[in-house]
Amino acid sequence: MRVVKKWLLNFHVDKCKCMHLGYNNLHHKYNMTSDEKNIPLEEVQVEKDLGVWISANMKPSLQCQKAASKAKSVLGIIKRSFQNLDKKSFLLLYKIYVRPHLEFCVQTWSPYLERVQRRATKMVQVLRNRSYDDRLKILNLNTLEQRRLHGDMIETYKLITEILILSSSLRRLLTIALEVIL
Repeated sequence: MRVVKKWLLNFHVDKCKCMHLGYNNLHHKYNMTSDEKNIPLEEVQVEKDLGVWISANMKPSLQCQKAASKAKSVLGIIKRSFQNLDKKSFLLLYKIYVRPHLEFCVQTWSPYLERVQRRATKMVQVLRNRSYDDRLKILNLNTLEQRRLHGDMIETYKLITEILILSSSLRRLLTIALEVIL
């Protein structure tokens, strides 16, 4: 707490919470000092941080429910606002307003969210009676899983190339350092 006072880093105790993780957790009570008062921290089972819902059991179901719910509500607004959607209009609305909710922080729990995309593609009247795969092909969309894999491959490529660039830079740096030393 000395560092907090020295650097004038004031914590808002009412915003600080405690979440006990794990099954064998002893659920200790934690306190924070504010204005020389010892204030117990509120214990929570669920908390939203940086747009992601986290629960004490660390299961992603709540995040999935929230993301799917938000995407479905946006789909509902689109459905009420537009009676007949053609392919081009649907793609524009879907990519701008719905898909971001399905892709934000969902690397591990997206199979649950594929259903929302499946439902969304049925909004194009002429595609309603087609299979999901056919609708995706006609709309030139990928499954959310395919989009995630593509994103993962891009990130992997970035990491590998950065390591190669970094390793060649390190080699040069070490060569220069050895020349200076020797």
